[in-house]
Amino acid sequence: MAAARERLERVGVSVPEIYLPGNGVEYRKWAVVACDQYSSEREYWEDVDREVGAAPSTLRLIFPECYLEDSDKEARVAKIQERMREYLARGLLVSRGPAFVLVERSTPFEEHPRLGLMVAVDLERYQYGSDSKSLIRPTEGTIVERLPPRMAIRRGAPLELPHIMILIDDPHATVIEPLYRRRRYFERAYDFDLMKNSGHMRGWFVREESDLEVVAVALEALADPKVFRRKYGVDDVLLFAVGDGNHSLATAKAIWEETKASYAGRADAETALAFHPARYALVELVNLYDEGLPFHPIHRVLFNIDSQDFLRELEGAGAEIRYMPDAAQAFAEVDAASRGGGPEKERGASNSSDATNSAPSHLELAHRFAFVTEHRAGVVSFRNPAARLAVATIQGQIDAYRTAHPEVGIDYIHGTASTEALGKKRGNIGLYLPPVDKSSFFSVVIRDGVMPRKTFSMGEAPEKRFYIEARRIVRE
Repeated sequence: MAAARERLERVGVSVPEIYLPGNGVEYRKWAVVACDQYSSEREYWEDVDREVGAAPSTLRLIFPECYLEDSDKEARVAKIQERMREYLARGLLVSRGPAFVLVERSTPFEEHPRLGLMVAVDLERYQYGSDSKSLIRPTEGTIVERLPPRMAIRRGAPLELPHIMILIDDPHATVIEPLYRRRRYFERAYDFDLMKNSGHMRGWFVREESDLEVVAVALEALADPKVFRRKYGVDDVLLFAVGDGNHSLATAKAIWEETKASYAGRADAETALAFHPARYALVELVNLYDEGLPFHPIHRVLFNIDSQDFLRELEGAGAEIRYMPDAAQAFAEVDAASRGGGPEKERGASNSSDATNSAPSHLELAHRFAFVTEHRAGVVSFRNPAARLAVATIQGQIDAYRTAHPEVGIDYIHGTASTEALGKKRGNIGLYLPPVDKSSFFSVVIRDGVMPRKTFSMGEAPEKRFYIEARRIVRE
């Protein structure tokens, strides 16, 4: 395995030691959805808590973000870390040895399953600044103010449980798909239904030298500087783009920097840090072109707002507003415009093989959004906007309005139903956004840097990654 490991390390990847539930642990109750989902819907997490009951569960090892503003944060963090140590001591979490995990996720929403590969990535190859040129890069802006509560959990915790999903630009399906075709030869890691009708998970351990070699060779080809330059016209290779869990990966990076600083002045620092477990983060790699990977917009809900005043401000900024009978019709119009690729076509969007093209000058460009309030719904259109991405147009207007009206709150919502339900509540307005074209995803990040925060979501909330695997991040 040494030769394959060395090649993988050159492209920022390590083979992790995987921890999974021990004998007798019910996987359906063990696995829960990413902590940043349903952040305005406590009832979801309360229902999960009732379903889990006293059973061992990752629910006890994470901090659902709907509770971040509560007054018991410190006690909750301490309890999370205590439970991690307890699960290890009781054999509720056990090591299955070094391996990648090939993942198949089926959901009720997609015809094809989503494939992934659990690996560890080298945090030395990742920078989360807006001007990052590192091998591993964020795709959306990192809000550093959001890191401290996450760092409090990771600092001193013996384990990490990831919901981080990292995209690879692999149109010829060379990294993950060859493993999937050979899945019957691999040892089964798990096979179970997820809670709350969220689909099914299957996983297989990938350990053999020949299989690791396949991954190493394919990643080396994707990271070839000459190939990358021909494709994108730039020299700084972007091999891994963070799709989900950007703040979790940034947290891992920040704790790694703290760990390095703690070794300052020690004679053994270089040796001790070279393969320190905190140097790596467990993530799921997913091919951007995977048939089971949808790209959905992340919608906005504004709270404690005079919605009519906000709409008047949009009109003052040049928007056209049309009222419609209901939210469903307004949402459908935005979706139809996006699918047509006409007026909603994003400025400069192109396929990944021609990153320098821009939209034809004769094409009238528009960014369209739907809105829903307690009593009204409609469509907002900005003709020939200055921003290239639709999300940048509306987020700029939101930010300006909230600066003038600091009492207005905001949440970022995954899913149509939640956007409509929250938008219809008194004092709220829901803003429904068009999707981002995933074929232009890498070219946008390479050319423009990070996208506006909360630009896209890889699937609806129930399709997001569930916590299953774990990895030690402190020395035993």
